[in-house]
Amino acid sequence: MSGISWEAPFCQDASNCFRFGTDADGNGYIAVSGEEDRYLTDSLDALRTLITEIKAGKADHLL
Repeated sequence: MSGISWEAPFCQDASNCFRFGTDADGNGYIAVSGEEDRYLTDSLDALRTLITEIKAGKADHLL
């Protein structure tokens, strides 16, 4: 999909890199770096909430 403005990859280590992107319609995107054609998308508010909850430890039980 064109129109997505991707930011530089965010990497925890060399094998875990993600990219965040936005478009002109206010949507947010998350993709594995190098696989930007396969992304998760939602509103910026929804993705902001997802990231905030993960940072707060609410997904730690999945690890």
